[in-house]
Amino acid sequence: MLKDITIGQYFPGDTLVHKLDPRVKIFTAILYIIALFFVKDFYPYIFIILFIATVVRTAKLPIKFIIKGLKPLMFIIIITFTINLLFTRGEVLFSLGPISVTKEGIIQSVFMALRLILLIVGTSLLTLTTSPIALTDGIESLLSPFRKIGLPSHELAMMMTIALRFIPTLLEETDKIMKAQMARGADFESGNILNRAKSLVPLLVPLFINAFRRADELATAMEARCYRGGEGRTRLNELKFDKKDSAILLSLIVFFGFIMSTRYW
Repeated sequence: MLKDITIGQYFPGDTLVHKLDPRVKIFTAILYIIALFFVKDFYPYIFIILFIATVVRTAKLPIKFIIKGLKPLMFIIIITFTINLLFTRGEVLFSLGPISVTKEGIIQSVFMALRLILLIVGTSLLTLTTSPIALTDGIESLLSPFRKIGLPSHELAMMMTIALRFIPTLLEETDKIMKAQMARGADFESGNILNRAKSLVPLLVPLFINAFRRADELATAMEARCYRGGEGRTRLNELKFDKKDSAILLSLIVFFGFIMSTRYW
């Protein structure tokens, strides 16, 4: 299950999507999230699904890899589906004792589950097609206007990117610790949900120790390279916003503007 989590992972490539300016991809991700919450009907999701399919095909991302990222969150999706199915009032289709299933409940549950799936898949494309360094530079560049009010844009961007980058590392560490403890007789799979949760408690101590050790090693490595934050720092590869990026960004603004406008039709 831990290996199925794709958040924070980067899938290397040499496609148009990978070469796109990170600021365009970050801004697109923001527009994408806003557009998803603006949609109130099913038919705009058709355009969003086509958009995701186009990005996945252009970036040459394995579809199995995208679907695999949904597995760890299936429990949340099922819970969301069930709550909307059972607690939405409307025209009753059938009843099972005190539980009633309504027509509006079915529509709402499918709608919310689909929104959640599209939100997970769409936002994961940002980290899958953008390297951690490019993501840091993009976030810092977008936050740089806020320096005038004292916002440490470089430090914030660095912390956000390191946090994303360390998600796969910590998951790998957790998997190693689980296998080591299972080899010593630990049982993480039998029993009810409460017993399984209790059995995971012994993982926390070695996991935190390894996390602090890695953080200390990272700090030492950054100090050894004379890292002193963003003040006066130069870059090997400067971000350049060319005509291709401008054209794609303008097209995406129009596209997501159309998606948002469907709410008022």
